[in-house]
Amino acid sequence: MRARSIRGRLAADPALGAGNVLSTLVSLGVDPDEPTLTFDTDVDGHPAWKPLTLGELDRAVATRSAGLHALGVRPRDPVAVYGVTAADQMLSFLALVRLGAIPALVNGNLRGAVAARYISGLKAVGVLADAASWSRLAEHDPGAPLLGAPDRIDGHRPSDAPAPYRHHPDDPIAITHSSGTTGEPKAVTSTHATLFAAIRHRLSVPRAQGADRILCALPAAHNATLTALNLALGNRGEILLLSAQDGGTVVDAVRRWRPGMVLGFAVTWSQLAHAELDADDLESVRVWWNTGDCAHEAHIRRLVAVGSHDVATGKGIEHRAGSMFVDGLGSTELGHSQFHITHRADSDRFDRCIGRPHLFAQAEVLDPSGEPLPAGRVGQLAVRSPTVTPGYWNDSAATYRTRQGGWFLPGELVYRTEDGYYHHVDRAADAIDLGDGTHVYTALSEDRVLAACPEVLDCTVVAVRHGTGVSTHVLLRLAPGADPAVDRTEEVRAALRDERVAATVRRVAVVPEEEIPLGATGKVLKAVLRARYSSAEATAP
Repeated sequence: MRARSIRGRLAADPALGAGNVLSTLVSLGVDPDEPTLTFDTDVDGHPAWKPLTLGELDRAVATRSAGLHALGVRPRDPVAVYGVTAADQMLSFLALVRLGAIPALVNGNLRGAVAARYISGLKAVGVLADAASWSRLAEHDPGAPLLGAPDRIDGHRPSDAPAPYRHHPDDPIAITHSSGTTGEPKAVTSTHATLFAAIRHRLSVPRAQGADRILCALPAAHNATLTALNLALGNRGEILLLSAQDGGTVVDAVRRWRPGMVLGFAVTWSQLAHAELDADDLESVRVWWNTGDCAHEAHIRRLVAVGSHDVATGKGIEHRAGSMFVDGLGSTELGHSQFHITHRADSDRFDRCIGRPHLFAQAEVLDPSGEPLPAGRVGQLAVRSPTVTPGYWNDSAATYRTRQGGWFLPGELVYRTEDGYYHHVDRAADAIDLGDGTHVYTALSEDRVLAACPEVLDCTVVAVRHGTGVSTHVLLRLAPGADPAVDRTEEVRAALRDERVAATVRRVAVVPEEEIPLGATGKVLKAVLRARYSSAEATAP
């Protein structure tokens, strides 16, 4: 059966959702020898870097389902999966949803104490974890027993597995967590329908360039990876899922596996900016696809200079040098990027432009009372979308705090231009009002410093209120060969473009990488930095 006809049938199937894509492909009679998932580690006797065929994937998932069922896992049981490889996270997800259970994927970078508190709040029936991960959890009491290591639930046959569970659109099929940049990670619920809504849209339009061979550099425990997994299966393409997302690992994987599309978070593009990007090694890449925080202009321009893409012209399809970068803004709670903009080497719409909403999403900019703001005014981003989470698991109070007038508020500050493009300026928790209508927007400041200062490869801006004043700290990482002893304060102040914002700059410093605290997904923990610098301000003479 042709891939195009399969995509059309999947997009139109009302029973299809994020919990049954694999079993639906099998029931439709898709060729079992088609390659599907590739991992960077050995799994279930299958070697790393060799693709699992559709038939092999189905048997591996059924075998794990049989083992989990024998352990007593039943429909609607939350099961935590912590600290394992991308292979075990994905196969555990597929095995658990086949049973109708609810996989709660937990990033292995969460410290044991934080992960244990988080898992305890889930009230899970059990935990899948390898020995090292379980030892980090057990001393802090995660409130759930160890079911075993995900790759050690064996001794069963695929035929022992129950028939695939029939999901209702509202059935929860995954719990993933926020990055925890503003505090403890929050448990975000995704349903059969919400986690598939954007995929259904993507399957109803022509397949994107490079989508036949996708490298996923997203954290395996994130719901964006679950979307990538199901989209690749629905597109009948191949996907390589990495267990690590650092720039060096990604560059090596691109060289080795030759993907057409690379998926990642902004932190990965930042690290790639520090790497030596050989144009020949990265020629296969057509599209870099960003989700989560929108990416910085300086990093985008570096990436679109390599790779290649096709353009439809009056003379036919032309192959051109330089790749494309699809940017947007998303979060765990939003379920998928709500905006999109495509950059090429000749792009000129930046300054944290996140583009226009996808066809399935509505967006508005609201003032503190919930009233819409006109174009050009910064306010709270508000979203209505079929991808938005129905709420936080076991936390109704947090769920309802994010709702206002039928809108979901993800905590982002944006403005809209007259022609309908949205620009992101900061997280609401990170911005500071200077009291005269001017604000220090830390994310926008970072973007402007990077764009204006070519010797700066990465930048973190933190604003701290102390008494009646505000101090802004600008932390830099420099390009190789740049002199760290040079005072860049005036260069940074000029890049900020606003004299009142520039006047708050107290410190511009080149810092080692380890001075920047990062969360489980690689985001900077600005709350930790604010606490650090607030303490320093309080004790300063």
